[in-house]
Amino acid sequence: MTLVDFPAIAISAAACWGLGSLLQIPARKLKPASIASWLLMFGGTGLLIWFLASYWIALERPPLRTLGETRLWYATLIPIVGFLVEYRWSIRWLKYYCMGLAALFLGINLMHPDVFQKALMPALQSVWFIPHVVVYLVAYVLLAASSVAGWHNLWLRFRSKSTPVSESMSHYLALLGFVLLTFGLVFGALWAKEAWGHYWTWDPKETWAFISWLAYLGYLHLVARKTNVTTLQWYLGLAFLVLLVCWFGVNYLPSAQNSVHTYSG
Repeated sequence: MTLVDFPAIAISAAACWGLGSLLQIPARKLKPASIASWLLMFGGTGLLIWFLASYWIALERPPLRTLGETRLWYATLIPIVGFLVEYRWSIRWLKYYCMGLAALFLGINLMHPDVFQKALMPALQSVWFIPHVVVYLVAYVLLAASSVAGWHNLWLRFRSKSTPVSESMSHYLALLGFVLLTFGLVFGALWAKEAWGHYWTWDPKETWAFISWLAYLGYLHLVARKTNVTTLQWYLGLAFLVLLVCWFGVNYLPSAQNSVHTYSG
C-alpha cells in the first residue's frame, strides 16, 4: 500500500469517526446504536493502523522520516487517547476532540502530500531512530490531549460545571507526556552521539525540544506550589503552542536551514 491509497483511507477514517460520533447521540438509549458507534470509531482508527503497517512494508523503512509521516502517526494515535480516557475516567467528550484533531492532521496531509521515498540517510539508520521519534510522538499526542482538556475544563468552569475528575485527567495526561518528553530527550542525545559524535550541539531543533521540556517542567513546578486549578488549566492550554513551534515552526526559522534535522522537512 502506498500514498496513492492514502486519500481513500484518510476520507474513510474521517467518515467512520464522524458517523460514529453522530451515533453516540442515540447510543445513550439504544444499545445497537452504541455498538455500531464504537465499531465505526474503532474502525476509523483501525484503518489508519492497517495503512501505517502496510506503508511501512512498502517503504521498507519506518514511516517516521518526514513531517507528513509523523502527522500520519499523530492522526492514528490521538483517537486512541480519547478512547482510553473514556475507559479510565468515564469522560466522554475528549474523544470527539481527539478524532477532530486526527481528521485535521489527515486533511493537512491530503493538502500537502508526501513523496514516496524509500531512502533513509545514514544518520537515521540507528537503533535510536524509532524509539526517539515514537516516544516523542506519543508525548505530543498526550500533551495535545491535556491541552484540549485544559481548554474544555476552562469552559466548564465558566459554566460552573467543572469537575475534579476532568481536571485531574488533564494533569495525568500532562504528567505522562512530560515523562515521555524526558525519555525522548535522552534517546535523542544517545542518537546524536552515535550519528554525529556529540550528545548535544544546541541545534535549533534540539534547543526548542529543550524549551518544550522546560515549559512542562514549569507546569509541574506550579503544581508543586499548589497553584489554583484555573491557572493550571490555562497553562496546559497554552503550553502546547510551544510544542507546535518545536514540531513545525522551527523548520521556518533562518537558523534551521543548516540544521542536522533538515531530513524531517
